[in-house]
Amino acid sequence: MKIVIVGGVAGGMSAATRLRRLMEDAAIIVFEQGPYVSFANCGLPYFVSGEIKQRTQLLVQTPASLQARFNLDVRPNSTVTKILPAQRQLVVQTPTGAHTETYDKLILAPGAKPFMPAITGLAAAENVFSLRSIPDLDQIMAALKQPVQQVVVVGAGFIGLEMAENLRQRGLAVTVVEQAPHVLPPLDEEMAAFVQNELQRHGVKVITGQSVVRFAQQGKQLKLADGRQLATDLTLLAVGIRPNSDLAAAAGIKLGLRGGIIVDENYQTSAANIYAVGDAILVKQQLTGEPALISLASPANRQGRQVADVIAGQPRQNRGSISTAIVRTFSLTAAATGLSERAVRQAKLPFAVVHVSGNDHASYYPGATELTLKLIFEPQTGRIYGAQGVGTNGVDKRIDVLATAIKGQLTIFDLPELELTYAPPFGVAKDPVNMLGYVALNVSEGVSRTVQWHELPAQLQAGKVLLDVRTAAEVQAGHFQQAVHIPLNELRQRLSELDPNQAYIVSCHSGLRSYIAERLLRQNGFQVENLDGAYALYQTVRPQAIVKN
Repeated sequence: MKIVIVGGVAGGMSAATRLRRLMEDAAIIVFEQGPYVSFANCGLPYFVSGEIKQRTQLLVQTPASLQARFNLDVRPNSTVTKILPAQRQLVVQTPTGAHTETYDKLILAPGAKPFMPAITGLAAAENVFSLRSIPDLDQIMAALKQPVQQVVVVGAGFIGLEMAENLRQRGLAVTVVEQAPHVLPPLDEEMAAFVQNELQRHGVKVITGQSVVRFAQQGKQLKLADGRQLATDLTLLAVGIRPNSDLAAAAGIKLGLRGGIIVDENYQTSAANIYAVGDAILVKQQLTGEPALISLASPANRQGRQVADVIAGQPRQNRGSISTAIVRTFSLTAAATGLSERAVRQAKLPFAVVHVSGNDHASYYPGATELTLKLIFEPQTGRIYGAQGVGTNGVDKRIDVLATAIKGQLTIFDLPELELTYAPPFGVAKDPVNMLGYVALNVSEGVSRTVQWHELPAQLQAGKVLLDVRTAAEVQAGHFQQAVHIPLNELRQRLSELDPNQAYIVSCHSGLRSYIAERLLRQNGFQVENLDGAYALYQTVRPQAIVKN
């Protein structure tokens, strides 16, 4: 059997090497339009700052090493320009000319390409770059050898933030422009606020809710939608990617959402004997059942392996993806899995939200740092829709556990039962994931009633009173503009100061003490709700509503 793969890197090379392990006698050819067939594209931003020191570290495999180990016929600098499904042929353009190639089975792994918006003056700009490949990286590094001081990153998604961090680490003045209302749009606003604060703390200027509408002076100046103008020596466009599906479309292969290649559960396209994997395909979002574009390395690698199994006769199905991703921004880590609150609202699913704060390991052991987790779930069934986390350490561990819980169809009722490793240097006896389960369980069973941070102003406007149960020292350092203050340890003795006919919203620093206060007050006949996430979350996302002394 002759199997041809168009595209290398994650999906294509995973398919090729798995095929060889299963089919020693197959002829396997890989066409890659660029010079590098296997490279660490997720590591590219870290070479910019020098954190990854050697360019060769980014090159995972070469055609020679793949030939030696797997007997693969890898052909870089070979662009497939046409697919002829009826003839099972390809037209391939190489530096020496064009030729045709036959196949028995064809795997398309063309990946995605940077989205280049239609901005006036972009075509004439000489200092605007994107980053998806080693040649892209080489162009950026060459540009950085010129006098560069002011840099603008357009787009505050994962790649944009990684580049903003690494460009800033080079000592450059960095401005991030994001069209969405907040940075890192895959996260919800209150969680992304931690990331924006971290960017600003390290000297990155952040502009949100704005798009670039014009480049001038060969890219040295850009204009925002509100009329502001920014000088820039180098601009990185990181405003998203699009499936690289033009070749498939020209062959009559069916496309779907935003040009993604439609495949079935066996990665079969609409054309016989042609399969597709990676960033170019539509997958099933497992939580909604809807088609989605999920451009991540882990799913692409899995898909490459699975399509090889299918071709080799192994029963394997594409179950879909939930989208789990993580990013480091200076000393802060942000991660998410599953659906955001915004996505759940758009899908019109019934949901509830809880936030918890805790330490990554025992507070009495040196070096403990705080992390914040968010859980989105269905309160009746306990189904977990998604989770997000921010913090200095330990975020990856918790989001990985929650991603596994979603994949395994665990519910909020299972989270308290998870037995996670604990010793003082590594964790806490009640892990933040367990605490998410306890808090969600309380909400689901009506033991606690919560108010979300974005609901607070309207609730206070409607006549409810905010009760702050933090200590006097905490309140002195910073407090809500309007709140009654009674420390939790004095609350039982001072119940007479509260009006039994008044509805209260109680808050502390993180939500734990206010939950204790909520239970105390409710059992004494008061109408009370707990501010989810409490003061720590609210001051992060709405600092203008906090009085600092």
